Amino acid sequence: MSLLYCNDTQGQWPPSWYAATAHDSPSYPPLQGATRADAVVVGAGFTGLSAALHLAQEGLDVVLVDAHRVGFGASGRNGGQLGSGQRQDQDSLRNMLGHAEAQLLWDLGEEAKALVRGLIAQHQIDCAYRPGVAWLGFGAGETAKMHAYAETLARSYSYDQIQPLDAQAAQALCPSPAYHGGILDMGAGHLHPLNFALGLARAAQQAGVRIFENTAVTGVTPGTPARVDTGQGHILADQVILAANGYLGGLNRQVASRVMPINNFIIATAPLGPRAAQVLTRDVAVADTKFVVNYFRLSHDGRLLFGGGESYGDRFPSDIAATVRKPMLHIFPHLADVPIDYAWGGTLAITTKRLPYLARLAPNMWSASGYSGHGVGTATHAGQLIAKAIMGQAAGFDVMARLPVSKFPGGPGLRQPLLALAMSWFALRDRLGF
Repeated sequence: MSLLYCNDTQGQWPPSWYAATAHDSPSYPPLQGATRADAVVVGAGFTGLSAALHLAQEGLDVVLVDAHRVGFGASGRNGGQLGSGQRQDQDSLRNMLGHAEAQLLWDLGEEAKALVRGLIAQHQIDCAYRPGVAWLGFGAGETAKMHAYAETLARSYSYDQIQPLDAQAAQALCPSPAYHGGILDMGAGHLHPLNFALGLARAAQQAGVRIFENTAVTGVTPGTPARVDTGQGHILADQVILAANGYLGGLNRQVASRVMPINNFIIATAPLGPRAAQVLTRDVAVADTKFVVNYFRLSHDGRLLFGGGESYGDRFPSDIAATVRKPMLHIFPHLADVPIDYAWGGTLAITTKRLPYLARLAPNMWSASGYSGHGVGTATHAGQLIAKAIMGQAAGFDVMARLPVSKFPGGPGLRQPLLALAMSWFALRDRLGF
């Protein structure tokens, strides 16, 4: 069964805390029959919403379709962290691509954060944006590396938004016995991702975008115009943007060979009341140095939102709460008695080097995906970069499209089992403390 349907109910957001606290939003109709557009965007997550909005603001007639609801996929389910830079750190990018290209990528990462904050302000999107993301580690060696990295960002990229945290400062911020130290990036931030997506949809509709929900794309035929077929009709368009990320399925082989869907899981505890100070003493988000990252923050109603654990098949585990409670209790053993009120999973997409895959698949066909857990800013920015490229300003898109994103080994039949084997090995290293 398609990933679009094997874990979720048609046309409904997952039973997440985000869905429970989402602002009222209109239901957009499904596409019925045939229509014509300047551009059609497949997928109403951050990438698709941003691309559609920016193209409509340039005067194009844009159709945006989603198989379920606006923000249904990873965009409406994730940890809500707006991180700095790219998914790979600047040292890795410099070693991989050279200083000049690493500088361009850093600048684009700064643009991505500014874009998100600007869209929130311009369109008055109520998504509880707050500054601050801490990166915490498990030992003195990791702490030293993070402090050195903060010095590199200040020296080589003039980035002065990071505060080093020694063991005492880390404990004062996050009273967990697991963490030894880290850094606090006040130039990063966190938000309610589903409300951000719904706000982008409202802005896109106001700009003239025609949005169709419950409209699954069954095929894309290249051409001038291209044809996008759905279950109830089709769209002819001069430009096509594939923005389905982990839910792309078989719509394009070139993308599917380089972008792999994986599943990640989040829980929301009952409101902690005064015990919230046993999790965080400031309204910031946290990610740690595990290969399978633990990430968390406090909600505006005082719950711990904690993400952890991954799976690599189609199906989510039968007990998501138990899956995520295990890493949560490693970080916060003193919360063993706290009930779990919400538990949900989502399908994101990764690439071999954890760098996004932006590609011009044909003269009038574009794709962006594979954000590897760094999508709040990067995906929103990717949509804008595609829109700019369509309008003849391709410099930013071209930088991202030059990123080396190779095919996953094993071909269609073996790549997912090989990925599961590799990821299980890294998860074992996490458990053993390597």
